[in-house]
Amino acid sequence: MFSRGRSVVISAVALLGVLGFAAFTSRAQQAMDNDAVVKLVKSGLGEGLIVQTITASAGKYDVSTDALIALKQAGVTDKELGAMITKNAGPAPAIAVAASGAALPAGVDEIGVYYKDKTGTWVEFKPEIVNYKSGGVLKSIATNGIIKGDKNGHVPGKSAALSLSSPVQVLIYAPEGTAPEEYQLLKLRENSDNREFRSETGGVFHSSGGAERDRKDFTTTKIGPRLYTFTLAPENKAGEYGILPPGSISSTNSASAGKIDTFHLVE
Repeated sequence: MFSRGRSVVISAVALLGVLGFAAFTSRAQQAMDNDAVVKLVKSGLGEGLIVQTITASAGKYDVSTDALIALKQAGVTDKELGAMITKNAGPAPAIAVAASGAALPAGVDEIGVYYKDKTGTWVEFKPEIVNYKSGGVLKSIATNGIIKGDKNGHVPGKSAALSLSSPVQVLIYAPEGTAPEEYQLLKLRENSDNREFRSETGGVFHSSGGAERDRKDFTTTKIGPRLYTFTLAPENKAGEYGILPPGSISSTNSASAGKIDTFHLVE
């Protein structure tokens, strides 16, 4: 009789333990926040268990200076605070990989033109629409549907939204089979309500016809498969600039549109 009663007591204790663990697991699966961590600390749970709970549970924490001070005053330890900060930062960003299998620089994830910001991160330019019209007497040679003649490009607005300080570092992640020389660096001429330039539709310049009027020379350095960098030298004057990708305009029509990566250079 005693043995049976003892068995019942042990079973009841075991059941309570299971229920308690299940309840704790359910709470751990809920999103954690600063208040939840303080409750765990006040409950008397050990530091190691609280750190494990923070690490294993979904959560979003306020880790501002004032919030950290308040948490410290509430009894949260340095290790627990560290776990909250680490969890808040999220997983490490995945490294982008080029089609060749080589790792891409941080911030570069697709074909395009990028500039290096103040933090040293590559940021993709946001292109603007450019409208083209044939300039002057157009003497052209049609090859594969592309007219290699002068085009006057007009970009709406007096200035680009993006301002960059000299020297400007640029990265080109080029499509397969495209050479960096096919990109055009242009100094845009400022009007009251637009910016204009003269270029060639085929991406190849000739001295005749004035297509070189607005071109700026640049020399690239290859840093990886289809990856090239160059620096817009400090001697370039302040003003409006654009980088015209190859194939941005291939229409044989006298009027057409494309895209250009623009920025305002400040001294």
